[in-house]
Amino acid sequence: MPLPPVIDDRPAEGIFRVHRDVFRDAALFEREMRTFFAGHWVFVGHASQVPAPHDYLTLRLAGQPLVLMRDGAGRLHCVHNSCRHKGAMVVHHRRGNRRTHVCAYHGWSYGSNGANIAIKAEAQGGYTAAFGAECHDLVPVARFAEYRGFLFASLSADVPPLEEYLGDARVFIDMAVDQAEQGLELVPGSVTYSYQGNWKLQLENSTDAYHFTSTHPSYLRLLERRARMPGRADVEKAIWQAEKKQEETMGSFGFPNGHALVWTTTPQQNHPLFPQLPQLRSRVGDTRADWMLRTRQLNIFPNLQIASNAALQMRVITPLAVDRTEITSYCLAPVGESPERRRQRLRQYEDFFNPSGLATPDDTVTYEDCQRGFASGDIEWQQGYMRGMQRVVRGADAHAAELGITPDTSVSGSFEMSDETVFHALYRHWASRMEAAA
Repeated sequence: MPLPPVIDDRPAEGIFRVHRDVFRDAALFEREMRTFFAGHWVFVGHASQVPAPHDYLTLRLAGQPLVLMRDGAGRLHCVHNSCRHKGAMVVHHRRGNRRTHVCAYHGWSYGSNGANIAIKAEAQGGYTAAFGAECHDLVPVARFAEYRGFLFASLSADVPPLEEYLGDARVFIDMAVDQAEQGLELVPGSVTYSYQGNWKLQLENSTDAYHFTSTHPSYLRLLERRARMPGRADVEKAIWQAEKKQEETMGSFGFPNGHALVWTTTPQQNHPLFPQLPQLRSRVGDTRADWMLRTRQLNIFPNLQIASNAALQMRVITPLAVDRTEITSYCLAPVGESPERRRQRLRQYEDFFNPSGLATPDDTVTYEDCQRGFASGDIEWQQGYMRGMQRVVRGADAHAAELGITPDTSVSGSFEMSDETVFHALYRHWASRMEAAA
């Protein structure tokens, strides 16, 4: 069935619109799940979640139960969590460490690499030679790969190599990982929450600067109050400086395959990495070191967000229905960070993120507001995709050139411009793949 005309993309005429059915049509949602979550590279975990031999982590991808496992030699595997005998789930805990996984139904056993190591009473089973010739291992996903500790899987073999899929967006993953010579780790703990709205609302919002001052006034007022308090140590200051926003610059890059990044210059001295700036310059060069101290909101389509602003946050998006989405949020941090900087990072993270923070609840309430508003059936087209269109540079602008990257589009300007063309990469890729899947 052809894709209905839901993306109105006419750059020569200064027009880019998205139809509201993209967020509310159940048939389009089902096609999205087949196209992007069952047939696409999808982020499934971070290597630091399974650090030791025989560690495992269970998850779901496009509704299918999977297990990330690290075998005794330290190699990573991603397999379907379904016994080859009668289909029962083999691994039930969220995470743990086991050399052997035994199916509770009929006792078939598997090693930490997914290989079948025992079939209960096999010698007495009267099995045929044909049965013996079959593979009894847990089935690996069609494709599984790692980039700098970030783990991706695909249920379809028909995907490009992971590094090709990530393209120049890898530069910004590198910036996160290279904050410390030893790389990144997940701070222990995570938060999972849901909202009654479409999954792409979260994907858009992370790169939406336009909403910040109107959606998060309580957070901004808190920062202003803290700034007036005497004797507050630098460790308590946030990266955001609301009163200086109009003086700052921002920009965006739209990449192939739906990836996108928004960047903003902010006061470097309030960044947890600022004390390490000389060492960073020596290790990664002046340009990349300065970029590491900018705020950066990176989307890796379809489900991974790496937000370097109030701290370093990783969000994983799991669509549950056309109007219901689950988010799991983690705090990332450089391995070996000093206790003082780790404290600053965690306090900034707690201020801004998660349902207990001062920003995430504003956002999720607004997503639900949007989803309810989409019920206005006589209104078909969204008008929220054209800020910044006059400033679009096809290919690399000066900011991209200094990083040696070639995005599809580049934009830069004042913070008040609050570019919306960064969403175009998402919906151009979305429309292309959805049409091809038809």
